[in-house]
Amino acid sequence: MNKLPENLQLKYNELVLKNYSLNMARGKPCEDQLNLSNDLLSMKLYYESCDGVDIRNYGQLTGLRETKKLIGELVDISEDNVFIYGTSSLNIMYDFISRSMTHGVNGSTPWCKLDKVKWICPTPGYDRHFAICEFFGIEMINVPLNDDGPDMEIVESLIKDPSVKGIWCVPQYSNPTGITYSDEIVSRIAKLKPAAKDFRVYWDNAYCVHHLYKDDQEHVLNIIDECKKTGNEDLVYEFVSFSKISFSGSGVAAVISSDRNLDFVKKQLTIQTIGFDKVNQLRHVLFFKNKENIMRHMMKHAEIIRPKMDLIDEVLSKEVKDFARWNKPKGGYFVSLYVDGKAREVINRCKEMGLTLTDAGCSYPYHKDPSNSHIRLAPTYLSLDELKIALDILSLAIKIECN
Repeated sequence: MNKLPENLQLKYNELVLKNYSLNMARGKPCEDQLNLSNDLLSMKLYYESCDGVDIRNYGQLTGLRETKKLIGELVDISEDNVFIYGTSSLNIMYDFISRSMTHGVNGSTPWCKLDKVKWICPTPGYDRHFAICEFFGIEMINVPLNDDGPDMEIVESLIKDPSVKGIWCVPQYSNPTGITYSDEIVSRIAKLKPAAKDFRVYWDNAYCVHHLYKDDQEHVLNIIDECKKTGNEDLVYEFVSFSKISFSGSGVAAVISSDRNLDFVKKQLTIQTIGFDKVNQLRHVLFFKNKENIMRHMMKHAEIIRPKMDLIDEVLSKEVKDFARWNKPKGGYFVSLYVDGKAREVINRCKEMGLTLTDAGCSYPYHKDPSNSHIRLAPTYLSLDELKIALDILSLAIKIECN
């Protein structure tokens, strides 16, 4: 290892001796954000839904009507196309892949009986999406994620292969780059004509209301409506949840799709469960009531998150603009930082000084970042004071490794 300049070495030694234990690895809400929904825990509930269903009992496999209406309003779709499915959208996506492996898609050949199953992965992307594919032995194909969405020329070429069965999409404030798909990209996705009849777009709309600015919000075209226009109703599964709106892992999650897709899921879920948590479903309806209230609630989240995003931009602009580049998102939970050819080294150096970042390559299939450049920053869980220290460590690590 080359000898460090004295000023950097002294600063490095000082930070190592501080013995910090800071974590910017996962996009977790902080305590102040969780406190915004505390009244959910003390709400007085009644026992019947609007249809007279006793919420304490079995039944209502697809969810309470009022909950489906609330989520339909959230993403501008008919409640008839909403299937309430537990508390975690990641769990739904895992289930859908698992079900496709064992029982196929709407009567198609189960994927486990095929010689090869491939998946399109816009990168940088969400590491847990890629982990699901890797777990089931699905071959992942990298496609660049541009400022307006996936490179559609490559996507349109890949879907000519019948072994390609799907694509991951985080269309709004994408994890981790923060980009929102343009209308043109959404329209092209909705018009896809894949060779595989069981090809599906996994539309993970996790950040649909996670705006950071009241007057500067990005919105994504409604993929369900666009698919209907092109006769592609069965092409897409859209996933949403309240995990970063109310409580992580204790919100309400749903899948939105065509009647045919949901009927197929329903037949299988009658074997898997008798119904999901209707008490929690009703609690969320009574707490939020409508989309307008949800949007007001999310602006409270934004007031907590926005100063952290601003601080990242401020510190990096001052300290490392000659060595790195990064995005300043208008929503979501992440900042993508690029240090050409030095991501792994910077991450390891941060760890030595007490700052844990997501592993190098996490935003690429098989954890292989071809340029060793991308670092995902997840600042929400830290307090502002902790974030200042974390950014001090990060800036020093970049200066050391990129000098």
